Amino acid sequence: MMRRITAAIAAVLLSAALPLHAQSAQMNFFITSAGPGDGANLGGLVGADRHCTELARAAGATGFEWHAYLSATATESSPAVNARDRIGSGPWFNYAGVQVAKDLDDLHGENNNLTKATILTEKGAQVNGRGDQPNMHDILTGSGLDGRVVVGDGDTTCDNWTSNGSTGSALVGHHDRQGGGQNPTSWNSAHGSRGCGQSNLQATGGNGFFYCFGVN
Repeated sequence: MMRRITAAIAAVLLSAALPLHAQSAQMNFFITSAGPGDGANLGGLVGADRHCTELARAAGATGFEWHAYLSATATESSPAVNARDRIGSGPWFNYAGVQVAKDLDDLHGENNNLTKATILTEKGAQVNGRGDQPNMHDILTGSGLDGRVVVGDGDTTCDNWTSNGSTGSALVGHHDRQGGGQNPTSWNSAHGSRGCGQSNLQATGGNGFFYCFGVN
């Protein structure tokens, strides 16, 4: 009897861990299932793109060049970079083949199809949001509502994705479209993080995750 109960529990847990759908060949958008693990130090834009590519390949998603949806501020040696300029022109589809946005205007508009249920990882899983334990809805972007880098006095990109310290900040979005901050329902620009270290991100509802887009 005990063996049957144990087997039944194991089957339920296994089914919960599996995606509800098979991976669509159209998938060119996902949220990372894991960050590099060093807070907002992603190795810059190059390192973030590499992480997107490695996750996509491990999941069997081929046929695209993968870019992280991240903005970067201008430096003495390089111009500013806007996240929206890195991801192609659309349309974009999630793991299940559901269209989340048709073009850049739609993606950054009020009628996109970006929700907790549609923003899936490269493995087809949902990411914890507000009300889940732990909450991981703060998604790194370094971007304003329009997908462009925000120019100001403060840090908005954790030193262009090279900082893992307790100081500094990065703009984050809420993938579940709820919470606090200046724009709590924004998927890409809800508020700034309180620090750039892994523990800082986790303490305020994040885990160093970011969005990845496939470009033909």
